[in-house]
Amino acid sequence: MFLLNGEHRHCVDVSDRGFQYGDGLFETIEVLQGKPLFFDRHLKRLAEGCRRLLIPMPDSALFDAEARQLSQSSERAVLKLMVTRGSGGRGYRQPDHIIPTRLFGLHPYPDYPHHFQTDGIAARFCDQRLSLNPSLAGIKHMNRLEQILARAEWQDTAIQEGLMLDTQDHVVEGTMSNLFLVKSDSLYTPPLGQCGVAGIVRELIMEFAQRIKLPLFEQAIDQAAVLQADELFVSNSVIGIWPIKRLEAQVFSVGAITRRLQDLLNAARMAEV
Repeated sequence: MFLLNGEHRHCVDVSDRGFQYGDGLFETIEVLQGKPLFFDRHLKRLAEGCRRLLIPMPDSALFDAEARQLSQSSERAVLKLMVTRGSGGRGYRQPDHIIPTRLFGLHPYPDYPHHFQTDGIAARFCDQRLSLNPSLAGIKHMNRLEQILARAEWQDTAIQEGLMLDTQDHVVEGTMSNLFLVKSDSLYTPPLGQCGVAGIVRELIMEFAQRIKLPLFEQAIDQAAVLQADELFVSNSVIGIWPIKRLEAQVFSVGAITRRLQDLLNAARMAEV
């Protein structure tokens, strides 16, 4: 089910700059009991992305109404929101008068096994690197070729995620997730000032850490530090928190800090409905 500029349509104009150049942004939102979770946070990140890309931000009240219209009958689903610069002529120059395109799509919730949450997943390091670009770092823009190439590196269904490094050998994030590690009862996550997506659940986890007085450090992390972690997990708005039980040949336990953060996230999710 789709809403394109408020209408039930499936076809985007071929001159749309989102199609032509990936000139836009998107948000991926969990829907639970008819409610798009943490929607205000998603809109805040979207507004920041629009500001950086110089795209006029459509009215947030309009987004809210359309999101609820699509979501209200769904027990659990995934809502994808896209905003592009709209249609324009050939060439990179922005049109003089920008009319953004907004698109909502409602999709079935992925049939992930419950044991990904409880027992953890297997992961690998990817060969594909993330480019450094501070002007695009943090926002969820539509140019995702690096993640697509990274995800194409494996077909083994026993591996659920790949961790990506930047061109300076720092581990930054997963192909679809943010990364956290626990070492000596402290929480660590890579900084995202040069590349990577500042996830909504990442933001929540960092707030939880402050609330429970868990020491938290945003700092550059290399492969050796990741492999020496006591606990390791990834997060995003659809999967929540998945512990990593195996990375390459290294095995990890699902620890007490990961479990507590999972509980806090689940409580926050339920408070939204």
